Amino acid sequence: MNYLLSYFKGLAMGAADVVPGVSGGTIAFITGILDPLLDGIRRINPSLIGIIREKGIKAAFMEINGPFLLAVFGGILTSIFSLAKLISWLLVTHPIPVWSFFFGLILFSVAHMLKQVQGFTWGRLGLFILGVAFAWMITVLHPIEIQVSYLSFFFAGAIAICAMILPGISGSFILLLLGLYPAVLAAAKGFQIDFLACFAFGALLGLLSFSHLLSALLRKFHDATLVFLTGLMLGTLGKIWPWKQVLTWRTNSHGEQVPLAEQNLSPMAFEQITGQEALVGVATASLVLGICLVWGLEKFATRGDKTAELS
Repeated sequence: MNYLLSYFKGLAMGAADVVPGVSGGTIAFITGILDPLLDGIRRINPSLIGIIREKGIKAAFMEINGPFLLAVFGGILTSIFSLAKLISWLLVTHPIPVWSFFFGLILFSVAHMLKQVQGFTWGRLGLFILGVAFAWMITVLHPIEIQVSYLSFFFAGAIAICAMILPGISGSFILLLLGLYPAVLAAAKGFQIDFLACFAFGALLGLLSFSHLLSALLRKFHDATLVFLTGLMLGTLGKIWPWKQVLTWRTNSHGEQVPLAEQNLSPMAFEQITGQEALVGVATASLVLGICLVWGLEKFATRGDKTAELS
């Protein structure tokens, strides 16, 4: 049952990772699996060779909490390959409710993470502001166009996976900035093995290296790291604001017109400028749904912790 729950949490992480502006690491944190996820990945190191020689492959697999990692990454991959088309379609056909849902999810996640911090100091406040500023600066950068190749997919995987496990920074948005998001999404939808393999090797390298750093920071500077990560999450809210006006367009490598620069608008201004309905009622319901989802996950995780303590 625990592994099945981990699989579903992996599904949620994968769904979030597909959406530019939303981090799978945020989902991992609010569902309580970020620490064991980082710990399991961190144990994948050369010392496993000695364990394999002495105790066998099964012992090495259990040493890294293999069943848990298999369940989580199985959920992530299942979600990416199965939901890529659906989420792409929803973002094009129903952008306001989708962005409103994730806006509510991230907003309440900020409150959830701040509750984990044991008191604020001026230093932690500075880290929080730094996180907000850094994330906001990333969101206002203009995308660049990198030529699609096996090498670019490899490096894209290495960079994006670091963001995917980092609460607050979206791996999909990093891919968007690199100009590779449509190509990676197309490879996932078309199941292009060669490009996906290059991306996977890059992701594996980035994951094994960055997980050590993030795990060490959370162990040694837990509250300071959480404050900075929460700032990152808050700083990305502007990117997923539901009502936007496209200011400039660009032509991507497939000859398609995609937004280059966008401006956030109020619902009233959105209707006046674009002539489209703001769907405030639907957006509000979606936002509340996102908040309720995080609240439910928080209560579920708390109940699970209490059950573990009693047992």
